[in-house]
Amino acid sequence: MQRTVPLLLAASLVATTAFAGTHAKHAAHGDAIPAYVQAAVADPGREADRAKDANRHAAEVVAFAGVKPGDKVLELVPGGGYFTRVFSKVVGDKGHVYAAIPAPMEKYSDDTKKLPSDYPNVSLLEQPADALSTPEPVDVAFTSQNYHDYPDKFMGPTDPALLDKAVFAALKPGGTWIVIDHVAQAGSGMRDTDTLHRIDPALVRKQVEAAGFEYVGESDVLRNPKDDHTLKVFDPSVRGHTDQFAYKFRKPTSAK
Repeated sequence: MQRTVPLLLAASLVATTAFAGTHAKHAAHGDAIPAYVQAAVADPGREADRAKDANRHAAEVVAFAGVKPGDKVLELVPGGGYFTRVFSKVVGDKGHVYAAIPAPMEKYSDDTKKLPSDYPNVSLLEQPADALSTPEPVDVAFTSQNYHDYPDKFMGPTDPALLDKAVFAALKPGGTWIVIDHVAQAGSGMRDTDTLHRIDPALVRKQVEAAGFEYVGESDVLRNPKDDHTLKVFDPSVRGHTDQFAYKFRKPTSAK
């Protein structure tokens, strides 16, 4: 049987998936990147972020997170606002982004505090690390490269179990919790969270599921098999392109 695709159909497929920049045309597992995510990533306000896109994959990650127009998003420790700017444009005027700053991270959060002045649908939540909450239930909770901090002394008194329970309470039934972090050696647990700033993905999944979440799946868009997980994430040889896991969890629809 001949397996050629008619030229007209092929041209249509190319036009549908075309996307400017260096981004891949599809998110992990073959999911198409929605047009509203493409538009948010292409926003002129992200000009300074574009140099990071090849490593951080904003389009693919936001598509994997499932953030959509009108959503309420909780972003934990946004840092410079790399993902916040995309979330803000995706959710639009009918949505909102809550940028959470745990008290121990306040001294590193000057850039986060500037975000609401340029993005009116972004609000700051400055709270103790062990008292995360949101003014309203949210659709998506998201953290990138910060989960590993929660076992460490400087974040105390708190721990990943308290964080996961707080996120569970903040989410709507059916809401999702996206955890992205630097991969540690298999079986290392939380051994390297303070020294290498890495955490064992298997332990993260166990901790999050223990809080009542259902595991949905993962994206491999941030994985890097050349990273052997033995170096500190700030080492020049791996900084900016560490091996990272991206997990998606869901609060059961039957949960309150």
